[in-house]
Amino acid sequence: METLAIALLAGVGFIVAYHTYGRWLGGKIFALSAQAICPSEKYKDGVDYVPTDKGVVFGHHFTSIAGTGPIVGPAIAVMWGWVPALLWVVLGSIFIGAVHDFGALVVSLRNKGQTVGDVAGRVMKPRVRLLFLSILFMALTIVLAIFGLVIAAVFKQYPAAIFPCIIQIPIAVTIGVMLHRKGVNLLLPSLAALGVMYLTVIFGNAGPLGAFNQALAGWSIMTWVVVLLVYSYVASVLPVWTLLQPRDYINSLQLISALALIVLGLFAAAFAGGAPVAEGIKGEPLAVAAPAFDMAPAGAPFIFPFLFITIACGACSGFHCLVSSGTSSKQLKSEPDARFVGYGGMLTEGFLATLVIVACCAGLGLGSHAKFGAEADSTISATLIDKKEYNIARGNSNSFIVTETASGTVTTVTADSATTFSANGLTFDYTGATAGVVLTGKAAWNNRYASWGTAKGLGAKVGAFVDGAANFLKSLGLPAGIAVALMGVLVASFAGTTLDTACRLQRYVIQELAATLSAVTGGKKSEKGELTGVWGTLANKHGATVFAVTLAVAVAAAPVGSWEGWTWATAGKGGLLLWPLFGATNQLLAGLALMVIFFYLWRRDKPIWFISLPMIFMLIMPVWAMSDQLFIGEASWIAQKKWLLVGIGLATIALEIWMIIEAFLLVPKVRGVLEESALEAEGNPAQMSSTC
Repeated sequence: METLAIALLAGVGFIVAYHTYGRWLGGKIFALSAQAICPSEKYKDGVDYVPTDKGVVFGHHFTSIAGTGPIVGPAIAVMWGWVPALLWVVLGSIFIGAVHDFGALVVSLRNKGQTVGDVAGRVMKPRVRLLFLSILFMALTIVLAIFGLVIAAVFKQYPAAIFPCIIQIPIAVTIGVMLHRKGVNLLLPSLAALGVMYLTVIFGNAGPLGAFNQALAGWSIMTWVVVLLVYSYVASVLPVWTLLQPRDYINSLQLISALALIVLGLFAAAFAGGAPVAEGIKGEPLAVAAPAFDMAPAGAPFIFPFLFITIACGACSGFHCLVSSGTSSKQLKSEPDARFVGYGGMLTEGFLATLVIVACCAGLGLGSHAKFGAEADSTISATLIDKKEYNIARGNSNSFIVTETASGTVTTVTADSATTFSANGLTFDYTGATAGVVLTGKAAWNNRYASWGTAKGLGAKVGAFVDGAANFLKSLGLPAGIAVALMGVLVASFAGTTLDTACRLQRYVIQELAATLSAVTGGKKSEKGELTGVWGTLANKHGATVFAVTLAVAVAAAPVGSWEGWTWATAGKGGLLLWPLFGATNQLLAGLALMVIFFYLWRRDKPIWFISLPMIFMLIMPVWAMSDQLFIGEASWIAQKKWLLVGIGLATIALEIWMIIEAFLLVPKVRGVLEESALEAEGNPAQMSSTC
């Protein structure tokens, strides 16, 4: 019941926050008005600016901001204990992350639907625009280069998810065409799409489809990266209503319904226990197997500041400001909808992260399969002796943990090179164990989270959630294969929606950068007022998208080691070269976006206390983390001579410090002074400040 209480209390907290704090922000702080004309109406072009119902925009927004972040982050951060992870997810979502997302959406709505980087040049200083857009460009390059690898890895780990994910594309196009026609009701197409998608999960690995999935799972990572980025190019340049928007919407239906199934499974497991782990062995009672606190897990960095970098999506993530100000702001047709999409979307993601914590810390204990053999990280054996179940885990250095389920006794012994050993007065022969045996309770947790090194890999983090959540679904009576396939589809779908949205966002950033750099370098314009030359090419949606995709492919293709021995079959992991930068850079974006929101409110004499502390916190933590990675210990980038990371890391810190100095100097000058664009909108250019 403890596990169920954790999830329920967090869920209630999110609901209360939405109807109290979120309402206060929307009414008193941002003064949302139904009479305001949104960019989607004012600049309607049928491609990027498309007025859309808030339910559809919510689907796009939620699936785009979620990605795999709220899964892989909490799945590793629970090593510091489930309590710190849960507190950061719940409190961070309510008071920092949702404020950040909501604020970025509103500020963009009132600035032509442009990205927060472009808005920074208005509410702060023009040169800040270039600094901010440069950081956005780097962050999105990393996302595009790495997410192809992430999706490929998920497909290889869970082949049954491949066909259900592919079939979403024609379903989305069909739904998009139907909804774009006036008078088509949203309900029936939504139910039909949801039904078809669940049927593909149930039957999508049967017969020839199973062979199809296995064949595609055998593709090289580089092949997947190219295919996925080509798809992202198409999704980015098509009208948003054709593919991106409806795919995200139908994905949200499937994903939210899957989360509802997890909650129902959590109820079932809490009251009736888990499904039987093996023939003759009854299901385990649901209990938290993870420690509440562990400040020094094996091989892990210190909890401060890395907890706040490890869990980004699910608490606060800078990437969200891009989605809010890049795509969502161009689709909302009413200002009051911003609270539902911006604040509500982040709280929904916070609840997803809560379920991930519960799945990893308690769901795994209902039964976790492990490999057997000398090459595996651990060897598991489950034996029924004298009608008592013993769970045996072998970790590093032949250290065995033996748990007697009946009494909860835990014994640790050393087995050296022997094939048998004694524990709790019984003799065990681990050489006779077979693959696919199940570990339960705390032994399952100890095995999966033996050290930071064994738990931090993508497969390990995704696997911990998938296995734990699938155990909840099995408590409802779902077959194991379908339960695992559904969770695999959930992970792959989240990653896919983030990839195509990120490609569109990178296109916007490149176009805005082209306009900014053209002005700086004295670029020429045609008689129609359009940019010419290189800047004109990059300002074009096709030119900008081709550049984004080509750069991402090039980064992904780069060898992690040396070029010697490079092959297409082994390529595709180049994004890992830059990935260590992403955690701190992503959170730095959040701090800078909060700074833009701060100045937007400061110029309008609005209260800023509620955003000041989150802004300071999110500016300090990423610099602290990146400085630690740069300079501290034998694993630091400098000690490891990772000069690419050192150079980009130092440049990123320098850019942040520069922007903070600019902000510090600007604060006393602009209190109550509207920026130029706002004054022009109000028809009062005489009050324009020279400091803007």
